[in-house]
Parts: sequence; structure tokens; C-alpha cells
Amino acid sequence: MNATPKSPGGNPLGGLLRKIAHGLEDDGAELPDEGRLAPFDGATGWLNSEPLTPQGLRGRVVLVNFWTYTCVNWLRTLPYVRAWASQYEEAGLTVVGVHTPEFGFEGDLDNVVAHTRNLGVEFPVAVDSDYRVWSAFANRYWPAVYIADAEGRLRYHHFGEGEYARIETVIQQLLLDAGARDVDLGLVSVEPRGLEVAADWQSLRSPETYLGYAQSSGFVSEGVAADKPYEYTAASSLPLNSWDLRGNWRVARHAAASNSTGARIAFTFHARDLNLVMGPLVRGAEIHFVVSLDGRIVGDAHGTDVDADGRGTIRDQNAYQLIRQSGQISNRRFEIEFLEAGAEAYCFTFG
Repeated sequence: MNATPKSPGGNPLGGLLRKIAHGLEDDGAELPDEGRLAPFDGATGWLNSEPLTPQGLRGRVVLVNFWTYTCVNWLRTLPYVRAWASQYEEAGLTVVGVHTPEFGFEGDLDNVVAHTRNLGVEFPVAVDSDYRVWSAFANRYWPAVYIADAEGRLRYHHFGEGEYARIETVIQQLLLDAGARDVDLGLVSVEPRGLEVAADWQSLRSPETYLGYAQSSGFVSEGVAADKPYEYTAASSLPLNSWDLRGNWRVARHAAASNSTGARIAFTFHARDLNLVMGPLVRGAEIHFVVSLDGRIVGDAHGTDVDADGRGTIRDQNAYQLIRQSGQISNRRFEIEFLEAGAEAYCFTFG
């Protein structure tokens, strides 16, 4: 993957048409050769497909997309990946999703199957619960995109969100280079909803924040008792991007688990959206909760997973959108109260 970049020949007419269609400057730059497409034989299973190999995919352009189902950054790219898989399949593109878990529950095959279906992921998915495909690509990011040409050479990569037009023009160029005809040089149109809606980057001033002590930041409750039950009291003040606990909690490396009815988490944030990765400690249990902003009901600022009164239910381990504001964004104090014991909270994300 770290091969010295070269300037392989391509389809000059295709490149020119692509640049005209998208208003790109013709700077003469060619896509580099970044080495061979890594194998997928470390996958622990496959969804939507028989096992795929670089050799079996020869002759097709391949887009490899690393993801995990609660990652909000990946969720916001998903509408584009779905659209590309549909738009360019007949022209010679194969999208391969590689699901590599961040949290332990994302390594559960039943969870991956359910969320692959619920999220409308119909392209092939390599289940990478042991991180072997991740390691083969020397990958470090969710989401990540790697694109290989029809000869199995990696020609482009991108980490994180954005660059959608650039990624799509690379797909088009490599399809044209492979001899595809009637490639639509327009860009796909998507209609994201819920967690798939792009962040409001101009107002976003709060970072992804983990609640497990291994990666935690911004925690201001008095006293910490790792890996055992502890009665937490709310902090006297809660500055921007800090959070506290109230009630009986067990804070572990990976998450914070509530042990009492009425256990709460508060967070002062600055963003349009607030999301929380959480789930029940006991599979199949339902945990009811209520959220508030600045001590008041959320009203029109509720996210897709709560109602206007701020009420919602945890039924599985997932990313829940709790707040989506409109209008002027300012510092807000968010609080979630769990009405039964047994909730496990992993990570706040914002958008």
C-alpha cells in the first residue's frame, strides 16, 4: 500500500470528459499507484455475497469501505456509498463494505446482520470481527475508502467524511479507463435522514467523547471508582465539553453502566446534534429514558429517537440521536435520566 506513487497511463478522453463535467482544472495529474488491493481472506464471514477475492474481482473497479454501524462519521457517508453501489454496478463497480467493530457489541454477528439490513446496506460486506482485513489494509480509520482499478491496483484512498465529488470522479475515471461505456458523468443525488444528515460544521464545537475510562475526557464528577459500583454526585459546575454522572454507576474501560433507577448523565455541549451510543446491559431488555435541555423539555429540538417530551426507549446497542436543534446554536446543558437500571453508555457524538 505504500508503494512509490507512479503516473500510470489512463483514458485521456475519459479524464477530459470527467473534468469538463465537474468543472475540474486539467492539471495533468494522474492517480497514483498505491500498491495491490489487499486480500479479504481474514474476514470471519460475509453478508450479501459469497467470499470475494482480489483475483475474482479482477476486471472490476473496487471500492472498499471500512465501517462500523454506530460510527456517526460513517453513517453520514452511507447515503453516498449506497448511491455509488447502485449507480455504477452495471458499469463495473463493486463496493465491498468491511465491518470492523469499535465496540465489543459490534462484533456480534447477529447485531451486524440486523443493522446491515436496517441501514439498507445491500452491497457485499466482509465481517471483520478479528481485525484481520483491517490489518491487511493497514487501516486506522472509520470511515475509510480505498479504490482499486480493474487491474487490482489501489489508486485512491480517503479517510473520514467529505470529498464525495472527488471520490465519485475517481470511480468514473477508473470505470472509463477500464473500457466502460455510457458512464453517467453526473454526480449522485442523496436524501439523508436522521443520523445520516451531514454535520453542521460551522457550529460544531464539541468533540466525540467516550464515557469508559480508557478513553474518557471531560469528566468532572467528584470521585472515580473504576470497575465497581459508586454513588456519583453532580458537579458544582459543568463547563463546555464537560460531563458528569449522578446516581449509582459502574465506570468500566469501555463504558459507564447505570446501577440505579434515575441515574443521570449531564453534558454541556455546543452543536446542532447530540447523539449517544448506548444499549441495555441485558440483551432484549428495554430501558426507558427522558432527556432535557437546560432543565426544560426538548420540544422541537428532539432527535429522531425521542419524542417532543424527550422520552425514548433503548432496545438494542446502537447510536441514538437525542437532540437536533434548529436556528442559532449556543452552549446547552443536556441531561439524560434512565428510568430503569441497566443502561450502558459508550460515547457521545455531535453533528
